[in-house]
This record gives sequence, structure tokens and C-alpha cells, in this order.
Amino acid sequence: MSSVRISARDMLYEEPGPKAKRRIRIVTGISLAALAALAAAVIHRFYITGQLDPRYWSFFARGTTWTFLGKGLLGTMEAALMAGVLAFAAGFFLMLGRISSIRLLRGLCIALIEFTRGVPTLLFIYFFFLVIPQFGIQMDAFWKISIPVAISACGVVAEVLRSGVNAVPKGQTEAALSLGMRGRSVFLKVVFPQAIRFVIPALIAELVIVVKDTTFAYVVNFPDLMQNAKVLISNYDALLSVYLVVAVIYIVINYLLNRLSDRIAAKQKKPAERRA
Repeated sequence: MSSVRISARDMLYEEPGPKAKRRIRIVTGISLAALAALAAAVIHRFYITGQLDPRYWSFFARGTTWTFLGKGLLGTMEAALMAGVLAFAAGFFLMLGRISSIRLLRGLCIALIEFTRGVPTLLFIYFFFLVIPQFGIQMDAFWKISIPVAISACGVVAEVLRSGVNAVPKGQTEAALSLGMRGRSVFLKVVFPQAIRFVIPALIAELVIVVKDTTFAYVVNFPDLMQNAKVLISNYDALLSVYLVVAVIYIVINYLLNRLSDRIAAKQKKPAERRA
């Protein structure tokens, strides 16, 4: 008897029947019509207030504008990538402490995880921007945004990694130990590689949050996408048009990351279905 591996998504969301599909199409059509009407009303309001005047949009036809925004986007990606790497490293060690058999270490890591998850990212940024320099520690603006964002995300990463470790069947550990492998080697060579495959989509989803958190870079004057957008706003007095364009850029970035997460999850699901 073959057993098919059922995911949590499959258990929570059944395949809709004909009537449900018809209702979904009707509701989708009504929703699209309502969104179209709302978009038309917003555009009409922009026209009345003069926000569609060419002087608010003409500078987007210049290559220098997109070059400037591109440099800001590059800064955003660099800060987000560094924050992601630091968050993964810190989350890994917090996860090790969280599953440790040493009660004191486990309690300390639990407290740190809950602290980083509970404190807003902006407070960490202000701490590195205002408090750290008072101790004579001077840091580049890049690190003043990357480290706080990483600290804010590391607690979530630790819990995601721990869920992946817990998802690995215990028989894997028992089989490795029966072959004479030691506990540390079992974890690093058998358990953790499998755990990573389970949680890659969740880690990419957390990277989306990291990218959005880098929008606070204006606090430390780091030249990211939002900071460069503020420069364009001050130069051209075009707040609405610039923020709309920047919002579309962020939406595209996060959409691509979400699509990457879905594709990785689908690739992981197919081998499991073939084995079943």
C-alpha cells in the first residue's frame, strides 16, 4: 500500500468542488471589479489634485534617475544580504542552545529568542545609532542597519531551524548512532542538512521581512533605495510619484522572492511524491 506524503497545506485546504469553484470565480470577478473601480477613483483624484502633472513624472524618463535608484537598490540588497547571513549564523547558534541539554544555556537562548522577536526592529536601529557611539564605538552606516536587522530576525530564524530539526525523523539519528557516529557528527552531517531542506521556503519568507526592514536605513543615513527616494523627493518635490515607483520596486522584489520560495518548495515536494 503506497503512502502519499500530505503537507499541512493539503490538510488545511481541500480541493474545492464545482460549486465552490463557481463561487470563487464569482467572488474573484466582483473583487476585481471593485479594485478596478477603486483604482479609477484614485487616478481621478490624482488628476483633480494635479498629481498627474508631467513635472511629477517626467524625470523618470531620464537615465540618471534610474541609475540613482539602482544604486539605492544595490545598497538595499547588500544590507539585506548581510543581515540575512548574520541572522542565519546567529539563529543557528541560538537554535543549538535552544535544543541543548544544558538547562542554563537553554533558558538563556530562549530568553534571547523571545527578546529579539518581541522588540521592534526600529528600536534596535536606534540603539546602534544613538547608544553605541556613546561608548566610543564608531560604526559605518552599513553595519548600523545590517546588524540591528539581523538581530531582529535571528530569533525567528532560530525557531524556523529548530522546527526543521524537529521534523527530521528520530530514526535518522538512531541509525547514524548505530553506525558509530558521534552526536556532533550526527547532527552536522545527518540531521541538520535534512532540516535545512525542510525550512528553505520559510527562510526565504523571512528574507522578505529582512528586505522590508532595511527601509529603516534612512535613520542611519545609509544610501539605500528609500534614502535615495527621499533625495529625489526633495529635488523634484514629487512625493507621491516617487513613493509609488519605489513601492512597485519593493513589490516586485518581494514577489520574486516569494516565487523562489514556492519553486523550491515544489521541487522538494516532487521527489517525496515519487518516492511515495
